[in-house]
Amino acid sequence: MKDLKHLYYFERLLEDAHNDLVRQAQGEGKLCIAYTCENVPEPLLNLGGTFSARLRAPRTGSMEMGTYYMTSFLCEYSRALLERAIEGGFNFADCIITPDGCSMMNRCVENMELLKTMDKEKFFYEYMEVPMKADDNGLNLYVLQCKNHILKPLSQHYGIDTSDAAIRKAVEEHNRVCRLIRAIGEYRKGEKPTITGYEYHIITMATYAAPKYLIIDKLEQTLEELKTRQPDARSPFRARVVLVGSEMDDVDVVKLIEDSGAYVCADRYCYGSFPGRDPIVLTDDEDALTQICRQYMYRGQCPRFMNQAKIQQRRSYVAGLAKEYGADGIIYEQVKFCDPWAYEKMVGSHVLREDFGYPVLSVDRPYSIGVSGQLRTRVQAFVESIEIKKLQGGAKNG
Repeated sequence: MKDLKHLYYFERLLEDAHNDLVRQAQGEGKLCIAYTCENVPEPLLNLGGTFSARLRAPRTGSMEMGTYYMTSFLCEYSRALLERAIEGGFNFADCIITPDGCSMMNRCVENMELLKTMDKEKFFYEYMEVPMKADDNGLNLYVLQCKNHILKPLSQHYGIDTSDAAIRKAVEEHNRVCRLIRAIGEYRKGEKPTITGYEYHIITMATYAAPKYLIIDKLEQTLEELKTRQPDARSPFRARVVLVGSEMDDVDVVKLIEDSGAYVCADRYCYGSFPGRDPIVLTDDEDALTQICRQYMYRGQCPRFMNQAKIQQRRSYVAGLAKEYGADGIIYEQVKFCDPWAYEKMVGSHVLREDFGYPVLSVDRPYSIGVSGQLRTRVQAFVESIEIKKLQGGAKNG
């Protein structure tokens, strides 16, 4: 297929957490609100005068200092972030807001604070508590935590307008980006898709890594481009898979999977498009903050939510994506030593295989994968097993 006009531009944005658009927005006087977990409601970080940037550690190499403070048994994502903070790689941020999505991430940010890795005068850290059950009590907790650890500090430290009107305006911009990402993702559904999973992953990640108002025009142009883009005459893919699991900063993972013959037709990982780019629906019957928290809580697919309804929902959600996008199988992944996703991957893989009938490949991976012959071999074998099952199914049906 012909190269997408802005793909290289989006790729370059992901090469550095302190990318050109972050610099541009701060040059315009806006504050950078850094965060570490998808359970922090994004619109609340993109009020007038602020923009959100998810902390990432692209091109991670050695993690010796991060490991020294956090041990080798904690997830590589948290260690990579601490390593980058010690190096001074996040000094562009004006504050960091983190929830207790997992103890590892809390420990990572606590070490950033204790080691005084940020040197801005008004810089502050905030730690949120996130509900473990999606119910009325959980919603009350969520709303209170967002007030006390996002809205109040932004108002007190930087004088940011956190009114209901300001929040609703932020949701409008957020929804505009979500609808564009959703519309671009629709082009993955066809038998001959006109966008690869690798390309889609890069574009989606860019919406988390850069100020949204500065990339909307390029998202719109990409959507228009896809309307007339012609697929390859012969598809290089032999199977369609849904990629599920923990955060996926390393775009080389998706590239490796697709180079091995498996087209990533849908995604369900932290900071992906499902459900991270679901538009937020607001009405005038209730304050915007409560409505945002309710939708984040009930649509969230994080394994931190432990009530039975949410546990069952996570498996049926993935199965629903597989059906909607015509997937032949599911790849369940996790960053090494990620406790929440380790348990979810183990049980989820079994349930999706036994109860929903999908072939499932379960893998753990380093934060920055580079080139992995082992993972390539496993994906290739998985694709071959899917092909064999298709042939066996065809033989049974005559």
